[in-house]
Amino acid sequence: PALRRLSHFLLAHYQKGTRPVRDWRTTTTVAIDLMVYAILSVDEKNQVLTTYIWYRQHWTDEFLRWDPAHFDNLTQISLPVESIWVPDILINEFVDVGKSPHVPYVYVSHHGEVQNLKPIQVMTACSLDIYNFPFDVQNCSLTFTSWLHHIRDINLSLWRQPELVKFDRSVFMNQGEWELLYVLSHFQEFSVKSSDSYAEMKFYVVIRRRPLFYTVSLLLPSIFLMIMDIVGFYLPPHSGERVSFKITLLLGYSVFLIIVSDTLPATAVGTPLIGIYFVVCMALLVISLTETILIVRLVHKQDLQPHVPEWVKHLLLERATILLCIRDRKKFSQSRTQSLDTCRQVENNDSTAKLTPCVCEDPRACGAVGGTKSAVAFAGQTEGSAALQEVLHETTAIRQLLEKREEFRDVAREWLQVGYVLDVLLFRVYLAAVLAYSITLGTLWSVWRDA
Repeated sequence: PALRRLSHFLLAHYQKGTRPVRDWRTTTTVAIDLMVYAILSVDEKNQVLTTYIWYRQHWTDEFLRWDPAHFDNLTQISLPVESIWVPDILINEFVDVGKSPHVPYVYVSHHGEVQNLKPIQVMTACSLDIYNFPFDVQNCSLTFTSWLHHIRDINLSLWRQPELVKFDRSVFMNQGEWELLYVLSHFQEFSVKSSDSYAEMKFYVVIRRRPLFYTVSLLLPSIFLMIMDIVGFYLPPHSGERVSFKITLLLGYSVFLIIVSDTLPATAVGTPLIGIYFVVCMALLVISLTETILIVRLVHKQDLQPHVPEWVKHLLLERATILLCIRDRKKFSQSRTQSLDTCRQVENNDSTAKLTPCVCEDPRACGAVGGTKSAVAFAGQTEGSAALQEVLHETTAIRQLLEKREEFRDVAREWLQVGYVLDVLLFRVYLAAVLAYSITLGTLWSVWRDA
């Protein structure tokens, strides 16, 4: 048969250990091509990228030529790859031998052109930048070069045009976590110190992570917890429910961070921006709880609470109310003062009425009545003086107690008013800090995506 005769004709005196050129000065040019089939895994901790590629080589073997007319017009034949010379083209970034299928044959045309097509599982070292996780784009290089032969013996070139290689996603399986953006190619000569130059063909595989899963499972729960923390400021500050609510939020966020710690990529080079985001959110929750504890401590009613300092009244009850546009504070303060004056006036009138039970408009009538009853009053004055003094003493003690209690209530009301104004002030400062932080974070991610 023609295939057997041709195979015997080509391999009978073939020497696979020698570069297949008749003149040793002739350079063997190897054209290579690459198509990315799948992104298998990205190991951020070990900085390893695992891809599955379709790799093609093309070179000219001057000892594998024949006349098709002598062999039944055969123009192409497949030969065992172990029987012919194959260039030692390797990938510099190789870190481990993957589970690549073995292709035992190559195609040879009657002009001596050899085509070696094979799928390769590539495990290569790659400098992974996870700062923008989960919106990160990785650029990993695959450098093809001859490990032994310098550029005078083996030169490299592209099989196809760079534009065709760049946007070729015809065989890419794009249903995983990563999507292929493009593949860039670049040829260069490489030399170590004063040694000979080597030909290198670099392919830059640019991939982007699909962030939907991480957005739903990481960012949205954190955003919801921060929104609930802001909403918690609308609870009354004088009640203890706000403290317990914010402590519950803080504990819930801690459990959330423990759960998602395995999802975040871990590297010794740097920390992803989302990790900083979680830490800052935890710090904001702690600051919010501290602010709540401070406000509850101010507005809590105590019998031995001191008076509000004048500078505090000036800053918070006058300046801060104008700055924060609090409309009802002045009205509240006026109504509180009027109510206190009314209560004190009523107490004074009651005590006066007790001390002077009878008031006459006519002095003569009062004198007549006094003259008539003076003897009786004088007679009983001695027996009732002790009881009257005791009643007056008890009445004075009760009045002092009521005045003291009203003073305590007045102090508590002042601190409550200061606490409300300070709560509004700190809430707006906290809200401004959260908004500024969110805008900064969003701007960083937007600038990165545009770049």
